[in-house]
Amino acid sequence: MDKQVAEKKPEPNGESEVSIDLGELADGGTLSKLMRAEIDVQIATAKRYPRSVTGFKREAEEMATLDEETAGSMFYVLPRAGKSIEGPSVRLAEIVGSAWSNLRYEARVVEIADRYISAQGTCFDLEKNVAARVEVRRRITDKKGRRYNDDMIAVTANAACSIALRQAIFKVVPFAYVKDIYEKAKVVAIGKGLTMDQRRNRALEWFGKVGAKSEQILKILGRKGLEDITVDDLIILQGIKTAIQDNETTWDGIIEEKGQSQLTEEDMMPKALDELPAAESKAEEAKPEPPKKAEAEVPHFKLTPGGPVETK
Repeated sequence: MDKQVAEKKPEPNGESEVSIDLGELADGGTLSKLMRAEIDVQIATAKRYPRSVTGFKREAEEMATLDEETAGSMFYVLPRAGKSIEGPSVRLAEIVGSAWSNLRYEARVVEIADRYISAQGTCFDLEKNVAARVEVRRRITDKKGRRYNDDMIAVTANAACSIALRQAIFKVVPFAYVKDIYEKAKVVAIGKGLTMDQRRNRALEWFGKVGAKSEQILKILGRKGLEDITVDDLIILQGIKTAIQDNETTWDGIIEEKGQSQLTEEDMMPKALDELPAAESKAEEAKPEPPKKAEAEVPHFKLTPGGPVETK
């Protein structure tokens, strides 16, 4: 019996009720047509109600600088190879996606392997007909190669989806429209109404909760004392805080990265023999010398009236 996508049943009042055959909807061709029709409607709606860039900037800035805590979550900082890598956070991407309008975006996990998890982020500007898809891979093993438990895998999956979504959105929405909002959020994040001492103490208090020591913080910032911490340093600390909160890194990971970045070429060279530990030096001394080759004996002669005579 042929399956029908829709069947009209006449009603007593002359109207008809449409019933959908779910078995037919499972067919890829029919489902694909329905999805295309849905997107066509959304594109037509986007063309009818185009966005306002001025309205986007105003709305996005209001949300991004709503308060200090919100502003502080708009950017992240990650120390890498002796430098600080900073950029817009997932939270800012969500605000941009909401305020930009006529935008479809989503993220999902596409693979969970033994050692890593892959997530995919997609963003589609219906008005401009511009789309981007980004795939992000995150490790799900610890330093010793042991696989995470189910809870940690779920946390890692959420972080991978967030990163993929962020990158997809900022590939579609030009960052030129976001840069001014991004910079204003950094200023608001450090607390405009507080003194420098209050700002420093507040930052140190938060990092103390994640196990950070003052000496480690100063090492990360490259400062000798707490009084040397500047406004720019506070912005870096706020970005690191956001990265930790978004599960992009941990404080232990930052300390480990900082330690590796300070290794010099001299540290990587093999040590000279006189710098080896005592046990290794003694082992060298204890090695038996190779046997010497026996020297060939040279015969000796003495002259006699009867001619040369060999002697021992």
